[in-house]
Amino acid sequence: MGKIVSRLRQFRALVPEPQKEAQTAGGRSGALRRGSIVYMSHVAHILVRGFCAAMLILLPALLLPEISIEAAQAVTLLALLAAIVVGTEYAAAYPGLIEFRDAKPYNRARFVILLSIVLLVTLVQREVLLGAESRNWVVLAAFKLGTTFDFTFSPVRLMVMSLPQGLPLDHLALVAAAASLAYLLSIFGLATLIVLIMIGYWPHRHRSFNVWINLPNFDPTKGVDVVRRLERDAHVNILLGIILPFSLPVLLHISTLMVQPMTLQSPLAFVWGIALWAFIPVNLILRGVAMHRVAQLVRAQRRRMAEEEDAIPLPARSAYS
Repeated sequence: MGKIVSRLRQFRALVPEPQKEAQTAGGRSGALRRGSIVYMSHVAHILVRGFCAAMLILLPALLLPEISIEAAQAVTLLALLAAIVVGTEYAAAYPGLIEFRDAKPYNRARFVILLSIVLLVTLVQREVLLGAESRNWVVLAAFKLGTTFDFTFSPVRLMVMSLPQGLPLDHLALVAAAASLAYLLSIFGLATLIVLIMIGYWPHRHRSFNVWINLPNFDPTKGVDVVRRLERDAHVNILLGIILPFSLPVLLHISTLMVQPMTLQSPLAFVWGIALWAFIPVNLILRGVAMHRVAQLVRAQRRRMAEEEDAIPLPARSAYS
């Protein structure tokens, strides 16, 4: 009887358990096994992200008239490089450069904000270059906003004042209109994402959040406490985002003393100059708000772990312990 039981145990050890095999396949290579639905979906997402990044860079060159062949070739090369970088970043198993890679609403919101700014500023520039007599609603709204936001010490006024003297008044009015439109779009996108974060849409309260994947360049073992560092970096990013719209035109005006002044008279330079001027401060504020939210999640996790440890009763001590 003992020999029969030992042989059954050996046979049991040779046959893998179905639950363990399913867990191993699902947790490691089964989830991204070639030919599976999950793998095909992952590849499709990578291709879509690379295509969107390339189209974002190609969009102004495709819509604007009077683009030279050299500029078109340079833009095409930049679009291919952007598609390759984004595709390889999301295809890698470990994070590299892109922050909040596992935070879908955050990166998608930033992309939509930048895309809307680039698209509408490009449409404004396109209508002006074509010289159409009847302006569409985008151009009319942009010039209306230009007159509204062009007051003393406003970011739009500082942007216009940073341009070199001697430029045509029509070009200055166009810069003010496009800058006002881009600034309004960035503020609207910023407010929308902040509301989503405040109501708990992102990060989800009942889902795990990996700090290393979403902040690959953040070293939790360096410096002071992790929560304090996250809050400090959040405050610095928010402060820089608030100051940049007012300080960046001043820095551009000072840089004209050493390099060639930026006039924004080239169509592509006009679009990307105004788009980056409006998007970079908003991106910094969004990063600061996201890092502050991550710090709150880490603090809440610590509080739950401390409460669970306090709820566990201590073992009884003997007289000799």
